[in-house]
Amino acid sequence: MHYVITGKDDKSVLFEGGYQNNRPSNMHDKYRFVENIYEELDAPGEWFLDGKAGYLYYYPYPDENIDNEIFEIAEIPSLIEIKGIENDRASDVTVRGICFSQTSRTFMADYEPLLRSDWAIYRGAAVFIENAERCRIEDCEFTGLGGNAIFLSRHIDGCVVKGNYIHQIGASAICIVGDTSAVRSGVFKYEQSVPYELMDKIPGPKNELYPRRCIVEDNLIHDIGLVEKQVAGIQIQVAREINVRHNTIYRVPRAAINIGDGSFGGHVIEYNDAFATVLETSDHGAFNSWGRDRFWHPSYEKMSLMVAEHPELVLLDALFTTYIRYNRFRCDHGWDIDLDDGSSNYHIYGNVCLRGGIKLREGFNRIVENNILINNTLHPHLWFQNCGDIIRRNVFTQAYLPIELKSWGKMVDYNFFSSKNALKQVQKDDTDAHSTSGILHFVDYQHYNLTLPDTSQAFEIGFENIPQNGFGVYSPRLKRKAEKPELSELLVSDSSNTNQTYLWEKAEVRLVSGLGDRSAYGLPDEKGCIVLKMDNAVNMQDAGLKENDVIYSIYGEDIDSVETLMRLTNKYKWKKTLLLECFRNQQKLKISLVLD
Repeated sequence: MHYVITGKDDKSVLFEGGYQNNRPSNMHDKYRFVENIYEELDAPGEWFLDGKAGYLYYYPYPDENIDNEIFEIAEIPSLIEIKGIENDRASDVTVRGICFSQTSRTFMADYEPLLRSDWAIYRGAAVFIENAERCRIEDCEFTGLGGNAIFLSRHIDGCVVKGNYIHQIGASAICIVGDTSAVRSGVFKYEQSVPYELMDKIPGPKNELYPRRCIVEDNLIHDIGLVEKQVAGIQIQVAREINVRHNTIYRVPRAAINIGDGSFGGHVIEYNDAFATVLETSDHGAFNSWGRDRFWHPSYEKMSLMVAEHPELVLLDALFTTYIRYNRFRCDHGWDIDLDDGSSNYHIYGNVCLRGGIKLREGFNRIVENNILINNTLHPHLWFQNCGDIIRRNVFTQAYLPIELKSWGKMVDYNFFSSKNALKQVQKDDTDAHSTSGILHFVDYQHYNLTLPDTSQAFEIGFENIPQNGFGVYSPRLKRKAEKPELSELLVSDSSNTNQTYLWEKAEVRLVSGLGDRSAYGLPDEKGCIVLKMDNAVNMQDAGLKENDVIYSIYGEDIDSVETLMRLTNKYKWKKTLLLECFRNQQKLKISLVLD
């Protein structure tokens, strides 16, 4: 949410704004970021603009002489615009080798809602292309922008965005967004729906005002969304057959790559490296998608009845399969891959998921196979009867975390678990009859080689090694600049080393082991994890945790292994707070831990 302060009365500050998100909410009751307040002008480098009086106040650094300085302001939101019209499209224009900077902020501009997704968007950017074919933006740099960097709008065919360096900007890096008039029976609010008898039942688009057959390749994107937060490294909506490949994206407030609806599918998301995502929002992923297509309804029960009676509705918008393959994703504040709210017709394979696992909510016809999920698992939420989902030949390190499942899909089997306990747990739900478990080793985990050795038991269920050397940008000038994701300590709960320590939410912990621990900490049994060090875990210190506390349970569920500790953390991560039951000095206490 973004606002302009227009004044104040005796009791409160007066605001204007809050319309920039298509699913608005109130301000956070605690956290705000505010700027351009005269009373806050108290440190070198800060400034205050009195727009009404026409004065700029600046606090200089000690060695600055402002008489010798040049002060520049950004006044326009767009630097290059290439626009055709519906029947006379622009074509064959290349923008190459230019540095774009100093566009004005757009967070209070007119925003356009994008169907039932959470997005509303300013249709503009430093380089804006609309109703065009075979145009290229390549080898450019975008920095110091107030809003979006690149926007491909409405009818776009065969355009390429390649080799660009996009960093330190106010909003999204690359937006590829059609006109909502191209979607049949489109509605614009999460809570809205179209009755079956009034629904346009013709498959596919209504007109030609949408991007198709475009390539987004070899772009380095980081530190975006410095002003706006509902942003993405690459945003795709009302589009078809967009190939997003070999991009490196990190330090973003929301998703690295977001697909806002199922219209019209056919995208290929491959060989990308995305990490340090969802840093300032929640309930999202490094890759995120929403469905909310014609069949979708905010009431799960009503939607279930409709798709059971009219299964042909499911693929009216998601005409073509979208492929997510051979990517490396990490999201510490959500899911590595988040297919939310009815996202349908996806094939997900060959991905390395470093932290957040894979979530599939509602939706139909998803195949998830041959992926590696480090310290996490599959999150199946609200699956339908006859959803057609297939989960096979994956490497999981935890048991599944289902929420309100009515069905386990077409197949959930032939998977590998790094824990016997995890395999036993999932088999209680009559899944994974042919799955197996064993010790999980990689050829060189610490140096990002997650190839499984020839002796791995994962090959018994048909797993095939994933190529490890093609993630992210490949051009030498961008590869030299690109960072890599952090690697978490690999947690294998079946380890026989009971004194092994683990890093959990920035704190060092180990399992309770033996009667000595039980006696020393006054425990009723040998369950729980002992907090050894938390020098870097500021949130734990703020919550009142202390070293040598024993975390016994989370939301009433006992901790009997490191795997359980991680599983429960992942299970309740969406709440942003963990309710812990701890033992200290042989006394039981409850602590609310706010997650980073």
